[in-house]
Amino acid sequence: MFSMKKLLCFLLAATLSMPALARPLLVAAASDLGYCIDELVGAYRKTAPDAEPKVSLGASGNFFAQISNGAPFDVFLSADMDYPRQLAKLGAADGATLLPYAIGRIALWSLDPQVDPQRGLAALVADPNVRRLAIANPVTAPYGRAAKAALVRAGLWDEVQAKLVVGENIAQTAQFVQTGNAQIGIVSYATLHATKLKGVGRHALLPATGMAPIEQGAIVTRAGAANPHASGFIRFLASPEARAILARNGFNLPAGAAE
Repeated sequence: MFSMKKLLCFLLAATLSMPALARPLLVAAASDLGYCIDELVGAYRKTAPDAEPKVSLGASGNFFAQISNGAPFDVFLSADMDYPRQLAKLGAADGATLLPYAIGRIALWSLDPQVDPQRGLAALVADPNVRRLAIANPVTAPYGRAAKAALVRAGLWDEVQAKLVVGENIAQTAQFVQTGNAQIGIVSYATLHATKLKGVGRHALLPATGMAPIEQGAIVTRAGAANPHASGFIRFLASPEARAILARNGFNLPAGAAE
């Protein structure tokens, strides 16, 4: 029989001989990436088999608040550049790792046969068939901010207030259209490239003329500084393979990027 001392030594030796568990790579990703993030993560794991990415999707503004308050995400994939820049200024992220990885676009989208997005914003706002217009929250979602800017530029922001249905993020905004709670929505063009949504309903890209580009940025957070896969994932986003995935899913690429 083992003495207690021998048993403890045996357990200690067994523990030390076990392979160390890899630390998960915690990624906070904007909702517009929801339909391609699995493909991006899968491609990264081929280059780093020991990586264990765990992705949370949501509104960029909400993630900004959480990371500012110490949430242990390693990487932040924002739907704009402002939130990552602010995190860097606060000391909650490493500004040297900030990478513009994609440029988003917004589109009018409808499943209602009586509503044609090709008619444009002004015609649709006046259309009695459009009782609800869905957008993402302009306060926390960059795509909601872009939607508001498009409506303001068209002189329609005040006029649409009674029709607005506001989603927490761009994924919920798309759900409002899918479920018929809104006859039309202003969503990310990337959303319409999702396998389950491609070819569903009708859409029209909104003109980018006069609008600030929806440049999306990735950054390593303060928590991620100790995780080598955090900077590794950021570098991967700049690779031709990652950019090809993003382009295939409806994103434009930053200047100098090759598809």
